[in-house]
Amino acid sequence: MDVLRALIIRLSVDIHHVIEAAGIVVLGLVFYSYARRWLDTHGRIDPRLRALVTGAIFGVLTIALMISRIEVGPGAFVDARALPIALITLVEGGGAGLVAALVACAYRISLGGAGAPAGVIGLLATAGAATLALVWARRSGGVRSRHGCVLGVAVYLITFASFALLGARGVELFKRDWLPLLFVSVVGIGGFTRLFVDVVSAQAAEAARRDAAELRAVNLLARAAAHEINNALMIVGWRARDPRPSASGRQRGRSVGGARARWCEHGQGHRHTHEHDHADRGSSRARRAVSDARHSPV
Repeated sequence: MDVLRALIIRLSVDIHHVIEAAGIVVLGLVFYSYARRWLDTHGRIDPRLRALVTGAIFGVLTIALMISRIEVGPGAFVDARALPIALITLVEGGGAGLVAALVACAYRISLGGAGAPAGVIGLLATAGAATLALVWARRSGGVRSRHGCVLGVAVYLITFASFALLGARGVELFKRDWLPLLFVSVVGIGGFTRLFVDVVSAQAAEAARRDAAELRAVNLLARAAAHEINNALMIVGWRARDPRPSASGRQRGRSVGGARARWCEHGQGHRHTHEHDHADRGSSRARRAVSDARHSPV
């Protein structure tokens, strides 16, 4: 903290102005975090409309930073107008950066003055440099802090060129304010690039986890459905291959048929036995009646 205070004193910077400018950029970071989540949820939004919306918002933030200047000495001010344009270009693309630069250019033209053309050129050149840095970052695996730092150096050189367009007076102003401008360009863009990239990476990881969970759920449902379908097909196929009753069914049929036959035979045997007994008893009675008739007196 003491080192930071010594650096601020060496830069002759009003700490309240620095906090105000940093707060505006942080506000843009918070807005972008929520806006990106909402835009990713509604994936059908036209990319051009997305670039228009995000670029316009960061263009307004650029105007806010142009108004909230940082005092670096008696009557001397610098601003961090390049930060929103560079940052939104790195995370959203050159279209959003161009829209942000055009919004800021419209405000700078409305102010007028001899420095308006140089200011407009500086804003557009910042968007172009950020687009080139994004192309380089995509070819090297994604935006990293080093890309932000290199872009900060490029923006610092663009700032010097815009001052040089004003002639000797502009060069004198740059000599007076070169250290605060270097700090704002390199440290500001390089540091906030890491924060913006972290937001993008975290939301991309969250989306990947959500997609993976949905894919696992779909796979489980598909496996369950396939299992039920396979069971039904196996039953149908088994019946188609062997339409006859099973061996166990035939055995049970033979067992039941045999039992029924034995029961019928047993019933018929009992019936024949009873009929024979009745016939024998009838014959005995007839013989006794004949014998009695013979022996009885006349």
